[in-house]
Amino acid sequence: MHRFFAARVDNETARLLPQEARHALTVLRLKAGDSVQLILEDQLFGAVLTETAPEVLARITEALPSPEPKVRVTLYQGLPKADKVDYVVQKGTEAGVYAVRVVEMARSVSKLNGKDADKKTERWQRIAQEAAKQSGRTHVPAVEVVSAKSVSELLRSHSLVLVPWEEAHAVSLQQALRENPDAADIAVVIGPEGGMTADEIENFHACGAVPVTMGPRIFRTETAGLAAIVMILYERGEYGAAEVS
Repeated sequence: MHRFFAARVDNETARLLPQEARHALTVLRLKAGDSVQLILEDQLFGAVLTETAPEVLARITEALPSPEPKVRVTLYQGLPKADKVDYVVQKGTEAGVYAVRVVEMARSVSKLNGKDADKKTERWQRIAQEAAKQSGRTHVPAVEVVSAKSVSELLRSHSLVLVPWEEAHAVSLQQALRENPDAADIAVVIGPEGGMTADEIENFHACGAVPVTMGPRIFRTETAGLAAIVMILYERGEYGAAEVS
């Protein structure tokens, strides 16, 4: 079933977004009467196309079960080199991340200025939308650049903050989750290529963060967050049979 992002016109009618409408008409050759699925306000609906010009309109027929995790995982990604954030956003979205916040940390080699940050954020948001659609999600993770100074306050808003760290040996990620079974708004903090400094770890710990180990092997910065997201959602029972596309 073809799935499209749309905007609500009223309780019974929705309008496909312009780019989605073009794809529906010019690529898929859909016409009035065809059944589709619509993503509206982070929810999934069954619908039937009713008009194709001048706009593509659809009549909403039913609400469908949400594919979204009940647990929200927000990834705080230390700014890595090159285009690694592209991969982080794409694969994190496929895995089920709720939001991605890119942070310039002490050991980040790359730097972001104002205009550069805006351009990259726009690209990352497009990547998130494309990945959300491809993976059958209804929620598009918000991607934003946040300052290192604001991270402490942001972390305090989560019910559980996990910091995978190669020097953490006392508590595993699984153990931290099982000791906090009701935590439904979880943050994961990942350092850049050079890792996090002792001062950064201390600051995160002061915000209530739990340094954890994900095992004896060290992940690269662009895969550590993905691994943590998958582990968290698996532990919370959010993964069933795997689907590959």
